[in-house]
Amino acid sequence: MTANSRLLRNPSHRVLPLLALTLGLIPAAQALASEPSATSWKTDYSAAVLEAQAEKKMLLIFFHREGDHAPERRFEQEVVTHPTIAKLLDNYTLAKLPVTTEVQFKGKPIRLLSHGAFVHLEGKPGVAIVDYAHVDTPEYGHTVSQFIFRGERPRNVQEMQVILTLPQGTLTQRTLIYAVRTHPERPRSTNGILRRLLAGETHRHSQHQAAIQSQGHHQWDSRFQMIKAQLPGNMLPVEVCAESWPGQNLEDAAIECVRSWRHSSGHWSAVSSESTYYGYDMKRGRNGIWYATGIFARNR
Repeated sequence: MTANSRLLRNPSHRVLPLLALTLGLIPAAQALASEPSATSWKTDYSAAVLEAQAEKKMLLIFFHREGDHAPERRFEQEVVTHPTIAKLLDNYTLAKLPVTTEVQFKGKPIRLLSHGAFVHLEGKPGVAIVDYAHVDTPEYGHTVSQFIFRGERPRNVQEMQVILTLPQGTLTQRTLIYAVRTHPERPRSTNGILRRLLAGETHRHSQHQAAIQSQGHHQWDSRFQMIKAQLPGNMLPVEVCAESWPGQNLEDAAIECVRSWRHSSGHWSAVSSESTYYGYDMKRGRNGIWYATGIFARNR
């Protein structure tokens, strides 16, 4: 079973490539300090990393501009202090760093936001999450969320609640799941269990689409049978594919892919319906287009 979507695209812009670089490549270093707020923020980068590693927690980094800026002030005063968000943050190690923070890399100081691990923040204020909770997994030590503050608007309570409750996964997987969960119509496909089998298949198929720079359900007949054979009971897999406009950044591309699924009743039926298991991922081709895949497993 398949669902496919394709829109005309404007080949006008380009976006930096995804670099899945581990923060473990950056030696511990003293970060530039800032005054802590009522929330218990670490202001030393290396201390935050070491604490997250020791406690096996996710590390949330709040990158801010120095001085008094409305988005950062609202984020700390209205979002971080909200009871729901404050409770969720108890599960994280927290670091508050200026966007100008420098670390030592290969014996030389570099700006932390210039490192490939944070490329999707584009050097701007926002939040990033690094996975130090899931030891002995591919995600360990990697940045798994990057969300820029958009203009003068920080991430609000509802957005932060989604960000802080995303399932274990890679940066691209979690960003696409975020786009699904924050869609105004609240599609239900991610209400089930993120299954490694389906996440791996969406990863591989998104990579394949990006490599050939063509959206589609390539070799779906054989992939369908392979996935079905590994699912319990009489479950059947369903796949959806989409592509972004050229040059969109990661988050905007994820939102665009979900929007394109919404434009087709067949695709949206798959994305919006309850699934026992699901997987999502997206990869960027050399043409600047992101290719997304969702696979869902339901009983007949």
